[in-house]
Amino acid sequence: MVFVFLCNSGILKKGGNAADAAVAVAAALNVTEPCSTGIGGDSFCLYFDARTGHVRGLNGSGRSPKAQTLELMQSRGYTKGSPTPPFHALNITVPGAAACWCDTIQLFGSKKLSLADILEPACDLASGGFPVAEVTAYAWAKWTKAMREVGRELGGDFLPNNQPPKHGQVVTNPGLAQTFQEISHQGKDGFYAGRIAEAIVEVIRENGGVMSLEDLRSHTSTEITPIFTDYKTVRLWEVPPNGQGMAALIALNILENFPIKGMNHNSADYLHLLVEAFKLSLADTTHFNADPAHVNVPLEGLLAKDYSQQRAQLIQMDRARASKEPGIPRGSETVYFSVVDGEGNACSFVNSNYMGFGTGLVPKCCGFSLHNRGAHFSMDANHANCIGPEKRPYQTIIPALLTEASSNRLLCSFGVMGAFMQPQGHVQVLLNMLEFGMNPQQALDAPRVFVQYDAASQQWQLSLETGVEERVAEELRRRGHAVHWPVAGHDRAQFGRGQVISIGAWWDPASPPSDPTHRVLWAGSDPRADGCAVGY
Repeated sequence: MVFVFLCNSGILKKGGNAADAAVAVAAALNVTEPCSTGIGGDSFCLYFDARTGHVRGLNGSGRSPKAQTLELMQSRGYTKGSPTPPFHALNITVPGAAACWCDTIQLFGSKKLSLADILEPACDLASGGFPVAEVTAYAWAKWTKAMREVGRELGGDFLPNNQPPKHGQVVTNPGLAQTFQEISHQGKDGFYAGRIAEAIVEVIRENGGVMSLEDLRSHTSTEITPIFTDYKTVRLWEVPPNGQGMAALIALNILENFPIKGMNHNSADYLHLLVEAFKLSLADTTHFNADPAHVNVPLEGLLAKDYSQQRAQLIQMDRARASKEPGIPRGSETVYFSVVDGEGNACSFVNSNYMGFGTGLVPKCCGFSLHNRGAHFSMDANHANCIGPEKRPYQTIIPALLTEASSNRLLCSFGVMGAFMQPQGHVQVLLNMLEFGMNPQQALDAPRVFVQYDAASQQWQLSLETGVEERVAEELRRRGHAVHWPVAGHDRAQFGRGQVISIGAWWDPASPPSDPTHRVLWAGSDPRADGCAVGY
């Protein structure tokens, strides 16, 4: 995917900054990896302003249609025990990515390049064609098969000769090029009004959805105050609810109560502790995380250090936790990429369709599919994340930034995509660097773990990537974990795909103090994906 990230460096060479380049990469990835991301999905952005030292953010997720009430869903036969099928049109919330791209440029961009300048490389890719990368070709075929199993065809925009493209096959998408050109000339109105908006509403309503043109016209991004916690000498920044960034922060707060540096990396004790902390943080996050415009999310209590100390006491080092009970705090497919520019600004950005092509519904002559993020809504009337009109669902996509706790100096822009793996990936990559002294590439290369609660079996399931030792897997089984080991090949996608850009070698205690006049950027790109690190 080198040619995608050349879009990044090309924008920087023209005088654009990290925010400009991030939007250019988001658009280019929409072209080259439509089975993960696109303008028919949602985005989140964290931005470090080198001039002020402040971290700012944007919530670019969309809301449910005004007509989409719990009563409507129930009248169609959907309940807590029988929710909408994942690819149903009722799972389409207003796609927020287009507005987020425009607002990222407006709020954080250099003002030296126009929207047309920034989208031009992606337009060229879509109209001129690109060779499909290896991992992308596998995912393209996998999600095409999943769509066909439920009777849905993606169509010619994504299936040349009615088949998913092979690795190395050159593919074009003229419909998407036209969409980008309309947005280039009309801004947000080019997507949320006019031809594209009408095509979105038409395909949704033809397939049983209830979105209206007014739902699209009224959409706005939200400038957010990022949340953070201090772990030893560093400060981890995440997006607030409805994003699940608090899961990473809660886990770090819990882990701070244990002597991690004295444990061997990926030993049974270390992985047991890590997994138990994730269970507690995910139990809290899945219970409390929702749209803060509709419900109170007790963030202050959840992120309090004394609360994490109470939760840490629930961890038994010789026994796996079976419960998914949340605590009681006070106040109670995706792509990720990162850009750091020559001025020291950083943009941590994530963009997603959710499940592959999302719903697989493609607005006529537009070249993109519509996401299915609304599948994260609950059908439980008593749950904070219950479906309702004009409501944002629980969002798994989260970018991250790392600064020095004492000075707020930027240390790292990073992220790991992959649904509920994302906060777990953030914590594992961070600890690999801070506690175990790995550089960015080593931190991403290291085998990872992923724990998720299976509602059907009412059991936590623990996946261990190939590279974790067999004796460790057996010891974790002995402690009561439901272990899946070794997870290898394309199945490693469940452990997410990360990117890291670090400023200086802050993870290395032997490294000389940072010299602001000679800033050295270190980078890493996940071997589980087609990505790469590019500089100039």
